Amino acid sequence: MAINPEKIIDAENTYQKLSKITIIDHDDFITKANLKGDPYEEIAHRLTQKQANDISALKLGGISIFKEKWRFYPGGVLAAQTLGLVGYKGNELGGRYGLERQYDAILARNIDNPYINFFAEVFSNINETLFENKITEGEIVTTIEPQVQSFLEKKLIEVKDKYLIDSIGGIIMNPKDGSIYAFSALPSFDPNNFSQIKTVSVFSNPLVENVLEFGSVVKPLVMAAALDKGVVTADTTYNDKGSVIIEKHEIFNFDKKSRGPNTSMQEVLSQSLNTGMVFVEQKLGKVNLRDYLLAYGIKDKTGIDLPNETSGLISGILTSPREIEYANAAFGQGIALTPIELTRALASLGNGGNLVVPHLVKEIKYNDGTSKKMIYPTIPTKISKATSEEITRMLVMVMDKGLKAGLEHFSVAVKTGTAQVADNINGGYYTDRHTHSFFGYFPAYDPKFIVFLYATNPKEVLYAATTWTNPFIDITKFLLNYYNISPDR
Repeated sequence: MAINPEKIIDAENTYQKLSKITIIDHDDFITKANLKGDPYEEIAHRLTQKQANDISALKLGGISIFKEKWRFYPGGVLAAQTLGLVGYKGNELGGRYGLERQYDAILARNIDNPYINFFAEVFSNINETLFENKITEGEIVTTIEPQVQSFLEKKLIEVKDKYLIDSIGGIIMNPKDGSIYAFSALPSFDPNNFSQIKTVSVFSNPLVENVLEFGSVVKPLVMAAALDKGVVTADTTYNDKGSVIIEKHEIFNFDKKSRGPNTSMQEVLSQSLNTGMVFVEQKLGKVNLRDYLLAYGIKDKTGIDLPNETSGLISGILTSPREIEYANAAFGQGIALTPIELTRALASLGNGGNLVVPHLVKEIKYNDGTSKKMIYPTIPTKISKATSEEITRMLVMVMDKGLKAGLEHFSVAVKTGTAQVADNINGGYYTDRHTHSFFGYFPAYDPKFIVFLYATNPKEVLYAATTWTNPFIDITKFLLNYYNISPDR
């Protein structure tokens, strides 16, 4: 709705009549109505058809109603950064973030019709009758499951509020084919009211666009490489002195305590011992460590169907001759990955040693009646199926014996991570900031789900095991129940 100030005789009376039909800021309206010499000022957007009809029926001088193009998102904030939004860039309307941008050519509307509705099925089980005026080049059907997405977002909000976390995110994915059931990061936004957001960075998706050092959740990747190469077994032992010197740098266990001689590789994972991972790296060797990590795809984009995906920062283990770089990488410091990149790598531990392509779209329905089922390839890593089974067994022990949080009737493979945060201004790491992460897949030996969770700078909590164990268990139980998964033990 727009006004021509030149034709408005009584601004207050006009405002009172309009405000009974739609919400308009009083001071803004009066200011614009008094701009004599200005023939056009916009005062309201996204009126319903009834509101437009009621205002037209008033026949007020200087008031004009125009059709405008816009999207309506029935889920509100649900999966907002994944779906993205439609907005104007200059005079051009189009997808600006998320799936809206990735599939803009498919989802574009006929130029003569309002742009008020979007996907045929924005989620896999929302009925098509929610959407009207479906005149499109095509429609996409996503892998996102609304109830799963909603439950994940609820848990993220709970954890974020409890520990006053700066940013937080989670991924729930099928580790065998890369179908993503839930994909969320906070802070987020409501795409129906995106113009109210002051910080545009909120629109971007940190799960694919930002990199972090995740720490100990990387340890299983390195341990699996050593198992696969045959340089250690779960029962291999070393003398844990609580710290180890590498090129004049002292590396400590998280608690700076020693476990003494005969500390096994299983305990290295169960107790998350940094010194043990340095032992593993030395057994494996720098070249093998590099080759296996690269085979997990940690320097490559995953190919996820979202815009602006970035790849990991791992230059230290690619070119450096320094032993310390490789020692740090063995327990997840010094390499920065996107959450989706790390999730894909970790999924290979449970799926037999394959890299999947994470994806959010499973089908495209074209307006000529044809459709296209999306097919995504998998590629092998360096680890064998046997290695996948052994590292899975070790990670189940982490859940059952390390965290003492095992489920009676289900095997669950997990690992926590508590990483220091790099100080990009002064160099080194902050002493009071950490990133807490947690991943798990289940049922462990035939996994249907992998869950990855992270939180940056949680307050008044030291370790990821405290931050994430209970929320992870809640998510796990929800998924097992929601999908009616049969017990495996």
